[in-house]
Amino acid sequence: EDLPALYSGADLFAYPSIYEGFGLPPLEAMACGTPVVVSDRASLPEVVGNAGIKVDPFDVDAIAAAMAAVLLEPALARAYSEAGLRRASRFSWHECAVRTLTVYEDVLREAGRL
Repeated sequence: EDLPALYSGADLFAYPSIYEGFGLPPLEAMACGTPVVVSDRASLPEVVGNAGIKVDPFDVDAIAAAMAAVLLEPALARAYSEAGLRRASRFSWHECAVRTLTVYEDVLREAGRL
């Protein structure tokens, strides 16, 4: 329950993860209006789209440069904040549940059990 306040109070959320199943933390940060810098690996590019800066997680200079750009350029930070809010609004738990149910139904149908 503390995460929304922490995300909202941050100037930036950096998440240079090497592997992610989905990428919920950057999505949560974007939903709070916090600009994100994420890895260009796994699911993160798909989750973040153009609403955040994507970097090679093994390139420390690229990570630092992306973070500096957001922190030192208020217009850029504002643009990513607004884009993140728009992008995050496309995701919902209801939609996740509907899509998950569809996958289960498809599997059961293929197995002849539905």
